[in-house]
Amino acid sequence: MYALADCNNFFASCERVFRPELNGRPVIVLSNNDGCAVARSNEAKALGIKMGDPYFKLRPLIEQHGIAVFSSNFALYGDMSRRVQEVLRAYSPAVEPYSIDECFLDLSGVEHQDFDALAKTISRECWKQTSIPVSVGIAPTKTLAKIASKLCKKYPKLRGGCYMFRPEDIEKVLRKFPAEDVWGIGRRSMRKLEGMGVVSAWDYTQLPETTVRTLFHLPGFRTWKELRGIPCVEFEDMIEPKQTICVSRSFSHDVTSLQEFTEQITTFAGKATEKLRAQHSFALEMVVFAITNRFKEYLPQTSGGHYVVFPEGTQDHRKVVVAAADAARFLFREGYAYKKGGVVFTKIEQNGAHVSSLFEDSKALEKDERLSSSIDSINKVFGPGAVLFGVQGDGRFHMTQEHKSPRYTTRWTELPKVSVK
Repeated sequence: MYALADCNNFFASCERVFRPELNGRPVIVLSNNDGCAVARSNEAKALGIKMGDPYFKLRPLIEQHGIAVFSSNFALYGDMSRRVQEVLRAYSPAVEPYSIDECFLDLSGVEHQDFDALAKTISRECWKQTSIPVSVGIAPTKTLAKIASKLCKKYPKLRGGCYMFRPEDIEKVLRKFPAEDVWGIGRRSMRKLEGMGVVSAWDYTQLPETTVRTLFHLPGFRTWKELRGIPCVEFEDMIEPKQTICVSRSFSHDVTSLQEFTEQITTFAGKATEKLRAQHSFALEMVVFAITNRFKEYLPQTSGGHYVVFPEGTQDHRKVVVAAADAARFLFREGYAYKKGGVVFTKIEQNGAHVSSLFEDSKALEKDERLSSSIDSINKVFGPGAVLFGVQGDGRFHMTQEHKSPRYTTRWTELPKVSVK
């Protein structure tokens, strides 16, 4: 058996932990630079606010209904996620974080257990110890466990826990569950399925095996088997190195100087390289892009990208940052106000697949590797941006965060204050 613990409206719930007066009041959390809604409480969803709605368009609704608005506070959310995981580890030593607000638990060694009661107990303990509402689904496969956790959110009478295992119950649920909401079925697959008349998850399970293998290949076949109750997505199976890595942001203000533009682009490049090295990969191709503010139609508009090739492949901080700086200088045009930029590694190979060129200097490569490793180590100990290249400026993402809450659990100076009268 597998369990999935899914924190409900996680970012909004984290804000409510330290502001209990917000319970029952609509809450939204905004993306970087306060751009759009990325988390909504149930009350906010009931008002028609959708994921990704731009903040500036929501302002009349916010004033009308007294909606509480917060900027993203990832230091707080990351620490609250860690606390939830600590609770989960009391029920299974094998806990696999899938995202900041979701964790799988391997219950394969647990026998003679009332799994429905266990699901409700885990949910109750998470609330008791962290004040975060958590939906826990238990089922024979990971995919079915995710569906079971979604049922908890839809039906409060389940009291936060759902055990789904009987074939007749699974069929009943899958007949009503949209195929597009199934874990592992992406947009491309859904377009094919719609053409075949597949609407529900149950419809997908009724497709012939040969059809699934031919049209949706191994990932789609795994999902097909999982929905049929056959486990084939084991722990760690879904944690695979990314084939592309992107770091991009909307700037906090329109950028009109080459120096500031280059600082931001090279900071993105440095962050992307950290992610590349963390998964032990090498970049073969990189695209640097930038666009102006399309909402300011009265200003001149432009957009573009610059393509960079690393013939031997690299994961070296210095090489990537230098290449990004050159690309930034190539892209920048005087007289334009840039609103967003980014760096994308579009072609990546794994460490084992990387073959050095005959023309590479092995001693120079060793030296570069030691430099990059040292940067990684220092930044890990002293925080991101402790060591930077000069072209990166202060190495910070300059963001607008007008509604940011305190980092209650990770900064001594921002601890909650309690007054006793």
